[in-house]
Amino acid sequence: MDEHELRATLVSLLQRVAPEVEPGTLDPRLPLREQVDLDSMDFLNFLISVHERLGVDIPEADYGRLRCLDDLVAYLRPGVGAA
Repeated sequence: MDEHELRATLVSLLQRVAPEVEPGTLDPRLPLREQVDLDSMDFLNFLISVHERLGVDIPEADYGRLRCLDDLVAYLRPGVGAA
């Protein structure tokens, strides 16, 4: 999975939790929870869906590092084999 596919997958999973998300309006450098008004349970559900879809373990200790789309891509890229 390349970086573009990874980003598209993450946005698709985010839309399952927050259907109002419009991909073109997301800034990959800004915190997701603020951009789409996710509460902590929504964010947890999003991370669980990422784990289930991509098979990458995300320890709870790392949740705070995963604030924006760019953070998620950098964190997940090694685990999904993206170049």
